[in-house]
Amino acid sequence: MAFATNDRQQIRLEDSTFNLTQRGQRYLKKSWAEYFGQHIFPLINEERFSVLYSSNPASRPNTPVNVIIGLLMLKELFDHTDDNLLETLIFDVRFQYALHTTSFQEQPISDRTLSRFRERLALYEQETGIDLLKEEMESLAAAFIGLLQIDPLMKRMDSLMVASSCKKLSRLELFYRCVSNMVRAIEATGETSLLNARLRKYLEADHENDTIYRTTSDQTDSKLETVLADALRLLDLLDACGYAGLVEYEQLKRVVREQTEETATGRKLRVNGKVSTNSLQNPSDVDATYREKAGKKHRGYVGNFVETFDANGAIITGMDYAQNTHSDVAFCRSVIEKEGLQTETMTLIADGAYGSGELVDQARQQNINLITTALIGKTPDPLMSEYEIDEQHHQLRKCPAGHAPLSCQYKFQTDSYYAHFNKSICMTCPHRQHCGVKFQKKTGLVHISAKTVHRAAYLKQLSQPEYKAMTRKRNAVEGIPSVLRRKYRVDHMPVRGYVRTKSWYCLKIGAINIKRVLEWADNLAFVSTLGCKLAQMTSMILQNRQRRQVWQFV
Repeated sequence: MAFATNDRQQIRLEDSTFNLTQRGQRYLKKSWAEYFGQHIFPLINEERFSVLYSSNPASRPNTPVNVIIGLLMLKELFDHTDDNLLETLIFDVRFQYALHTTSFQEQPISDRTLSRFRERLALYEQETGIDLLKEEMESLAAAFIGLLQIDPLMKRMDSLMVASSCKKLSRLELFYRCVSNMVRAIEATGETSLLNARLRKYLEADHENDTIYRTTSDQTDSKLETVLADALRLLDLLDACGYAGLVEYEQLKRVVREQTEETATGRKLRVNGKVSTNSLQNPSDVDATYREKAGKKHRGYVGNFVETFDANGAIITGMDYAQNTHSDVAFCRSVIEKEGLQTETMTLIADGAYGSGELVDQARQQNINLITTALIGKTPDPLMSEYEIDEQHHQLRKCPAGHAPLSCQYKFQTDSYYAHFNKSICMTCPHRQHCGVKFQKKTGLVHISAKTVHRAAYLKQLSQPEYKAMTRKRNAVEGIPSVLRRKYRVDHMPVRGYVRTKSWYCLKIGAINIKRVLEWADNLAFVSTLGCKLAQMTSMILQNRQRRQVWQFV
């Protein structure tokens, strides 16, 4: 299938909108379709997706990519299934008008178009690591910033846990599924002679129910040991049989490696606390991971987003997605690196989970003012910020009380200072309970790192009124996770796996942006209409005044 841009958007004589009455055309012009077709659809970059198709012009041309991307965004915006979306496109002139397909004799979408396009995107990302859909959503967001005239130098950030749609499995269920899948894969190859009578039972209809669901609590451990023994027997059997390339074999090998450990008497189950959070949670979603956050248990992924905002509005301009073991600090670091060196100071506001002294310094080097509600880790005494340090010459100049040390030694390995002060002065100093001094036989010793001084200075800065007012601006971003869960059902995506769920997540973020642009366009049209009506009323009032003046003169 060859790539070709959509050059069939010119209105023809048989355009379906010509069949509408004047009233129907008036309502169409006032609907969301007018704003989508005018402000959003023309911004879709078809050339970005040319790598998904053949470069041979002799092959059949592709379905217009801008129509597919537009449909995928409208699907999330209106919560349609693929089938409902196809029916809506065929019968609803608003969708055709929004996608510039009203002049098409037949709508260029089939029942497999969207699924095949998603498959192309997933395969391309698996091969190259490039997420074309994410790039397109962020490119559209950047265009929306210019459209709404939002200042790009003020941003806020937050994240949310995204649940995998796979079932939560107990340890027994996990082992059983992996063994059962492997046995069925062997059966599919026709080599059932490799299976003994015990392993063949995994092919029986009631064996799963008898093993898992008809098991009392006191029988669970013994049945788990039995299934583990079957798993180890399978691995020993298949190591030399050429099954290493099968997905089922890799999953079985992985679950045994992660859930067990080698002992003097053979492989035994690990204690629950020693099982890695990156371990396999369900064979149907091999990328999902486990994490506990705020007292809740999560299996799946984590999404991060950066919202650019000012008084004119807000658009989500950055989005990221990872396994839920990925920390907020790691997200923050990637955002800072992605933004790069700024010509003008940019402000990035986030909650305390994103904050660390290292990131604040890294952001400052990029001319980014990172403001967090707190800093993770140990909180130093605010008085520590009063130490005067010459970092260029690695000297501690003065303590918070203004006294110079008798001697100072700098440790390069830990970036810390060991300073000796006059003991008699320190003994009477009012700051001695807060400055970290430790009294020795002849001197008062202060051991302090540059990181601690910077951290204390930053926390002191956060307590100032202007910074508190800045952190309050972050609160609005906390509504986005709620919208993603309630309206866009991010925890119930009908796909599994990191690559596929990320595409759906990015489309849901894109749908939020589209809704905001449509609201902006609707408000703009309302203000324009209101202005026309006011102008008409003003004109009528002036005309009436002129008439009254004429009659008074007569």
